[in-house]
Amino acid sequence: MMALSNRDLQLTELNGGGSSDGDDREDEWLLNNYDGKKERIGDGMRRIQVGVTGMTCAACSNSVEGALMGLKGVAKASVALLQNKADVVFDPDLVKDEDIKNAIEDAGFEAEILAESSTSGPKPQGTIVGQYTIGGMTCAACVNSVEGILRGLPGVKRAVVALATSLGEVEYDPTVISKDDIANAIEDAGFEASFVQSSGQDKILLQVTGVLCELDAHFLEGILSNFKGVRQFRFDKISGELEVLFDPEALSSRSLVDGIAGRSNGKFQIRVMNPFARMTSRDSEETSNMFRLFISSLFLSIPVFFIRVICPHIPLVYALLLWRCGPFLMGDWLNWALVSVVQFVIGKRFYTAAGRALRNGSTNMDVLVALGTSAAYFYSVGALLYGVVTGFWSPTYFETSAMLITFVLFGKYLEILAKGKTSDAIKKLVELAPATALLVVKDKVGKCIEEREIDALLIQSGDTLKVLPGTKLPADGIVVWGTSYVNESMVTGEAVPVLKEINSPVIGGTINLHGVLHIQATKVGSDAVLSQIISLVETAQMSKAPIQKFADFVASIFVPIVVTLALFTWLCWYVAGVLGAYPEQWLPENGTHFVFALMFSISVVVIACPCALGLATPTAVMVATGVGANNGVLIKGGDALERAQKIKYVIFDKTGTLTQGRATVTTAKVFTKMDRGEFLTLVASAEASSEHPLAKAVVEYARHFHFFDDPSLNPDGQSHSKESTGSGWLLDVSDFSALPGRGIQCFISGKQVLVGNRKLLNESGITIPDHVESFVVELEESARTGILVAYDDNLIGVMGIADPVKREAAVVVEGLLKMGVRPVMVTGDNWRTAHAVAREVCVID
Repeated sequence: MMALSNRDLQLTELNGGGSSDGDDREDEWLLNNYDGKKERIGDGMRRIQVGVTGMTCAACSNSVEGALMGLKGVAKASVALLQNKADVVFDPDLVKDEDIKNAIEDAGFEAEILAESSTSGPKPQGTIVGQYTIGGMTCAACVNSVEGILRGLPGVKRAVVALATSLGEVEYDPTVISKDDIANAIEDAGFEASFVQSSGQDKILLQVTGVLCELDAHFLEGILSNFKGVRQFRFDKISGELEVLFDPEALSSRSLVDGIAGRSNGKFQIRVMNPFARMTSRDSEETSNMFRLFISSLFLSIPVFFIRVICPHIPLVYALLLWRCGPFLMGDWLNWALVSVVQFVIGKRFYTAAGRALRNGSTNMDVLVALGTSAAYFYSVGALLYGVVTGFWSPTYFETSAMLITFVLFGKYLEILAKGKTSDAIKKLVELAPATALLVVKDKVGKCIEEREIDALLIQSGDTLKVLPGTKLPADGIVVWGTSYVNESMVTGEAVPVLKEINSPVIGGTINLHGVLHIQATKVGSDAVLSQIISLVETAQMSKAPIQKFADFVASIFVPIVVTLALFTWLCWYVAGVLGAYPEQWLPENGTHFVFALMFSISVVVIACPCALGLATPTAVMVATGVGANNGVLIKGGDALERAQKIKYVIFDKTGTLTQGRATVTTAKVFTKMDRGEFLTLVASAEASSEHPLAKAVVEYARHFHFFDDPSLNPDGQSHSKESTGSGWLLDVSDFSALPGRGIQCFISGKQVLVGNRKLLNESGITIPDHVESFVVELEESARTGILVAYDDNLIGVMGIADPVKREAAVVVEGLLKMGVRPVMVTGDNWRTAHAVAREVCVID
């Protein structure tokens, strides 16, 4: 089973006497958690993590830090806004955990003491780490709100939320609070929540088919009720989804699935659902919902815009709008009705988020949006009512409110799409894992008695799994039987398949190419390599670049500044009007100085409303991390920017980075009197039945040779038929067999053909002459792989295959050297090839 895990997101301990800024702490947090290391704090001092809910900007985090540093006994307090947590070092003799929690709550936020990271120490006994998908989060303020709420719940020891993946991880005491209580708390805050899974694997989501009536449902419930270890279950008759909570010490997930199917005598078909399938659908649902809101707002705003700008130039339509209906004109009624829907129905989300932020004593972009749109809307309503009472009609600005909400919704929609970049990268990693696996069941003496297909999510450590050629390895493990080549390029980047023999380690998600393998699963769930890669992507996503920290700081003071400027603007214009500082002609018809000054004040709020600073920077960081993950690059954004001038080394992967990542034939030498074309035809015919990348390179080379050099295959000199480039020119092959680790053998025209390495020829008793051996060594020293070809027990030729170096590789390396940066190459290839590639891209000793 592959599970996403945020467990590496917990901060590690600080050095007792050291002093470091926030960036250094974030760097220690990322690296130390990944390495599983833990630093110590000073004697007599204690360090804890506190989850803070309700922070939406840098001003909030500064408030929390100030409240903590104001406590006697607190030596150091650092608040990470995006992580929604505070890191506190204090003297336990002077201040208690509860005092720290109360200080944060007195500052207007919610707080909860978090447990230590599972990577840096054991979890408190009795606690469970549960994961939730959280819908509706669109910015760091949302993340802060959710984390603050979670940390304020009784029994919650730790809570961390990742915006990019819409996942939250909560460590809690199940005897104090339940999973449903946590989900309800998130939903009460205005978000959507759904439990995914827990560290104890005490919940499983199943798709049940075969429940056709109420009697079947009762039968299923009866089966579950009689299971020892089943704590709770819930069955949705419409969707067929069955959620089961169970005691992992008394019952395994596989025993549960097998038991349901067995006790029903095959009536119920059970399929394990990937716990992150809901996350995928939730992401799509959130994107679709935001797009619907944007389209709805746009659809209602366009008529308002037309009424104000276009209709006055259409006499007939304008006359209808000027028709008085009761106390107002028809146009005013239409504007009010359309914009009211936009303001309070479509724009309800901004009022909800703004209210949540204000309750927590902070301000965010939602507060500014609600303030700006409300100012334009209520001013327009007030202007209409003022006209009814006094007879003086002031201009209205309904269209401003409607279009403003439309533009902000469009920005939110783009932000969700940007967030999806990282989610897409993680989804691609999740999709690498196969859906099913072949379980080998053995008796007490180790003899295989059964092979059956199971869901890959039910694999347990120690299982023996059979992997057929062309299928994905279902889990990380060790080869216990068989020999084959495995394509590990999706994990390591190496295009050349890796030979796997007994005791060779294998990685889940990689592809078995040739032989049958039996592997013993050693790492499943969050311990698997793919899960660790996913965890690194999530961890990098949670870090902040320096520019984002600056944006958070500006955003924290931006809203109060805008409100202050708006009030100051109104005061200046009102006083200037009263004192006669500007001509009376500036006033609109029937206007007053109060209303005139108010229009300028509202303009300040409206123009500042869709602030790009608070939205663009986090979005750019999320996109960068997601794109990097999609392209095999994982960086900690803040460090990459902040320490660019301190870089001493740059490490390159060889295959696909310095080289083109694909095998190409560079040399074909014949050591007999055989014609070159005949030699290539013979080798290509033998290799055509192989799926090995090197074999495909040989066939492609031979095809191109015949296309350009053999007029009979291309009589018009301009085009060639499908037959000429297909299999029509290949010879008939019989008794083909692939020999993992050596090459291939077959028979052509009744004579044996061998294509492979030295080991293959030596085992077949074919002598390799000294001049041929020297030629092969020369190929290997020039970063090429030598393939020996024997026909009818005689060595007839050698082909050299290489992964060509990219043209720009040498230029990049030379530029780095001029900058004083030392390039380093890493590769899983042999030393001789690595040395040759390094020599080609850079002059080395």
